[in-house]
Amino acid sequence: MPDLPETVIKAWDQREGPAVLATVSDSGQPNAIYVGAIKLLDACRFVISDSSFHKTRANIANGSLASVLFLTTDYNSYQIYGRLEYMTSGEVFDDLPNWIDPQYPPVAAVVVHVEEVYNGAVRLA
Repeated sequence: MPDLPETVIKAWDQREGPAVLATVSDSGQPNAIYVGAIKLLDACRFVISDSSFHKTRANIANGSLASVLFLTTDYNSYQIYGRLEYMTSGEVFDDLPNWIDPQYPPVAAVVVHVEEVYNGAVRLA
């Protein structure tokens, strides 16, 4: 599992708007959603709060990999590919209320383990 390059960590701090999380069903049907409750956990993991996933939750349960896409304020795009981990307890899950909007209580924490990183079409890691 590679660490995010420093340029991507800096870009994350300059992101604009929500990120996009894409998964795929066991039959190959893609699903993409906007996620506002997403945080860089460390140099190789993101965490997303699941407060109302449906298709995405089913895709995760079926072993889907994920793509996280975000834009910076100067319209650079970054895409992270990774494995997903669904957590309903533990330190990462327990920390969600400290940074998410309380009107959207979490059902689970979804951790994206970074496996590949792109800036546009250029692979960075």
